[in-house]
Amino acid sequence: MIDLSGKVVLVTGAGGTIGAGIAARFEAAGALVVRHLGREDGDLRTEAERVVGEAAARHGRLDAVVNNAGAQPVDPLPGMTSERWRSVLDTNLTGPFAVTQAAVAHLPAGGSVTHIASIEGTHPAPGHAHYAASKAGLIMHARAAALEYGPRGIRVNTVSPGLIARPGIEEQWPEGVARWREAAPLTRLGTPEDVGDACVFLASDLAKWITGHDLVVDGGVTARPTW
Repeated sequence: MIDLSGKVVLVTGAGGTIGAGIAARFEAAGALVVRHLGREDGDLRTEAERVVGEAAARHGRLDAVVNNAGAQPVDPLPGMTSERWRSVLDTNLTGPFAVTQAAVAHLPAGGSVTHIASIEGTHPAPGHAHYAASKAGLIMHARAAALEYGPRGIRVNTVSPGLIARPGIEEQWPEGVARWREAAPLTRLGTPEDVGDACVFLASDLAKWITGHDLVVDGGVTARPTW
């Protein structure tokens, strides 16, 4: 088990299924976790400095940030309004940009930022044009941030999950779940803890020479040929 005892980690969107799993895995590794519970705590585009500042002040330091807060609506691209498009990009891309910018004022050399992206950042799905574009942008933001913050000793990476289990998904989307299980070489959906383990690894010293990387956590589904 990776030991993050004494480390302080901010996890945004920790009130959701994946965010709660990420926070739990950091706590299991010994970290002190500050949970930002969701958008009800403020718009991260404008509230980033407050959220990050309070996280750092609570324990007197900040060692890692996981940008997990996000939205995943379904809207067909034909007829999608510009307001809907902007709303998803503001939440999924501009929010993490603002949190990262605020966090680097507190992170020490050796600190890390991890964005939760998606395999849809490279493999879009119908009805998710805004979501896929936001996650593709998030992957590139991490690479650009890794380039510019690297000289300060701060690492920035992304984790791109595949389909993650949540309460009710089997009943709500039985056909999609069945297709996923058939397509994924490991034959199952991911768990929030699978995503959390990847985040813990990237925040640890085991990943001290890894930055600008997109760690895909998808049970191997993107390895399957599509032709």
